[in-house]
This record gives sequence, structure tokens and C-alpha cells, in this order.
Amino acid sequence: MKPYKNKINRIRSFALALIFLGVVIMYIGIFFRSNEIVMLIFMTLGFLSIIASTVVYAWIGTLSTRAVQIQCPSCGRHTKMLGRVDMCGHCREPLTLDPSLEGKEFDVSYNRPQKQTVKSTDDTK
Repeated sequence: MKPYKNKINRIRSFALALIFLGVVIMYIGIFFRSNEIVMLIFMTLGFLSIIASTVVYAWIGTLSTRAVQIQCPSCGRHTKMLGRVDMCGHCREPLTLDPSLEGKEFDVSYNRPQKQTVKSTDDTK
């Protein structure tokens, strides 16, 4: 199992990977210089990958401005936290702001919204 990383850093890493993927796709297009249509398709796909990376960077930037900034109890540095549980961006210490999760084992599923089960009572009988 891969070690869990801070959510903001994971999304930024994904956007960086999109940039490299776009450059590689464009580079592959250079090999098809003799066929302009295929080269144009590869260049367009690479360009779209880089544009998608820009959109992801803009999205995580706006999300980062709304994130809660807290001080890590382990390393003492400030980090931004998204959701109910997250990791410190510096030392990977599990963090939570929810008092009901204090002391529990770190699990990413705590960030998923829980479905409320409503018991229906039939009082007409």
C-alpha cells in the first residue's frame, strides 16, 4: 500500500504529471512529421493535456485558499488541511479537526460523506 500524502500535494503532483504527459505526447508527434494530420493530432492532445493541467492548478489554488491552516503538533510547522482527516504536508503526521476521530486509526474513508439511514415508521397500522 502506498503511503498516504497530503491532499493538496497529491493534486499538485497530478497536475505536474499532466504537464509532463503533454510534453511527451507532443514529442511523440514530432516522429510523424511526414504525416501532418497525425502530427497535428498528437500536438493537439499534448496541448489539451497542458491546458487540463492549468485548470487543475487553478482549481487547487482556489481550494487551497479556503483550506484550514493548522499547526502540526508533531513538527510544529503550519500546513493546510482539507476534509475531516489529512496528513501534515511536511512530516506526514495524521491530522484531524473532528473531536470524534481523535485517537482513532487514520483512515481516508472518514472524508467520504456518510449516508444517513432514515428509519421509516409506519404509524397507519
